[in-house]
Amino acid sequence: GTPTPSLLGYGCMRFPLRPDGAVDEVQAAQLIHRAIQSGINYFDTAWPYHGGEGEPVLGRILSRYPRETFYLATKLPCWEISSREDAAERFSRQLDRLQTEYIDFYLLHSLSRNTWRRMKELGVVELLEEEQRRGRIRWFGFSFHDSFSAFEEILRARSWDFCQIQLNYMDTEHQAGLRGYVLAEALGVPVVVMEPVKGGSLAKLPDDTCAPLLQLDPEASPASWALRWAASLSNVQVVLSGMGSLEQLEDNLHTFQNFRPLNPQEQEAVAETAKRLRRRLKNGCTGCGYCMPCPAGVDIPGSFQVWNGMSMYQNREITRRQWEGLDQEERPDLCYRCGQCERRCPQHLRIRAQLAQVTEDVEGFLRDGSEPI
Repeated sequence: GTPTPSLLGYGCMRFPLRPDGAVDEVQAAQLIHRAIQSGINYFDTAWPYHGGEGEPVLGRILSRYPRETFYLATKLPCWEISSREDAAERFSRQLDRLQTEYIDFYLLHSLSRNTWRRMKELGVVELLEEEQRRGRIRWFGFSFHDSFSAFEEILRARSWDFCQIQLNYMDTEHQAGLRGYVLAEALGVPVVVMEPVKGGSLAKLPDDTCAPLLQLDPEASPASWALRWAASLSNVQVVLSGMGSLEQLEDNLHTFQNFRPLNPQEQEAVAETAKRLRRRLKNGCTGCGYCMPCPAGVDIPGSFQVWNGMSMYQNREITRRQWEGLDQEERPDLCYRCGQCERRCPQHLRIRAQLAQVTEDVEGFLRDGSEPI
C-alpha cells in the first residue's frame, strides 16, 4: 500500500549553497538521501524557491527514487498568473521541471483575500479541479500568510483537501494562527505547518528564556521543542522544516523518530518560555499597520519587528538579515517626527521616540553584540 505522509516534511527552500549562490546539488542530494533513508517522504517546494532553481534541482534528485515512494508538494505562484492559460502553462512546466506526471499536494501559493478572488474569477480554481479529476493533482490546497478573516473566507469557500499555515508557539495570534488551526480542524481540513521554528528564531534561545525547557530535558535542542509543539496538534498532518545542513536534519530526525506529543508538564514549560520571550519585547507593536503609510516612508511595523526580534532572540545573524532587508527608503532614521502615526496607533505606542531608539539599538547590537538594555 501507499505510505502515509511523514509527520516531518522536508522544506526545500533552504538547501546548502555554493559560493556563487547556486544550490550545492551534491550536498542537497546527500541530505535528501539521508532523509529518505530515515523515513521522510514529503518534499515541499515552489516555483520561486532558490531563484527558480528549486523545482528543477528537486526533480533531478528525486528522479533516482521510485515515484510512488515519496510525496511531492509544489505551488502555483498566483501573483504571476493573469489568465487561465497562464496557470495551465505554468502547471505543465512544473511537471516537466519536477520530472513527474502528477503532483501529490498542489497549492495555491501564499493566498490572500485578493489573490483568492482573482484565481476564482480567472477560472484557475476550476482548471486545477479539472487537473485533479485527471489525476495530475492528488490533493488540492493552499498556503497562506494573510489575516484570520481572509483565512476563514478562503477555507469556507470550497471543500479543500488540506491547507498550509505558519504556526509556532510564538505566532499563535499571527496570520491564521491557532484560531485558523481550530477552524480547519472543525471543518475537517488537515493542516500542514510551515515556519514551526519561526525561520530559525526558535532554534537558538537566550539561556534565561529556555530554562524551563532545559530543566525538563537538558539534552533536547530548542528547535526540537518548537517542532514537537506544532506536531502535537492532532489535526497537523505534516510539519515542514527547511533543513539546510546535516546537523539540522539529524536533530530533527532524532525528534521525530521517537516522536512523543508534548505532555501537560511540557506544554506548560513551552508556554513559560513563550511568556519569557514576550517579556523581552521592546514594545507592544502588533504589526496591524494602522500607522501606515508613513509620510516619511518609514516601514514602522517592519522596524519594530526587527527591534523586538533582536531583543527577544538575540540572534545576530537573523537580526542582520532582517535589518538589511529594510529598504534604505524605509529606515527608521528617516522619521521627521510629524506624529501622524501616534494618533492612529491602537496600542498608543510612543512611536517617534521608539523609532529613534531602534536604529541606535540595532546598529549597536550588530556592531558589538552587546545586549541593549
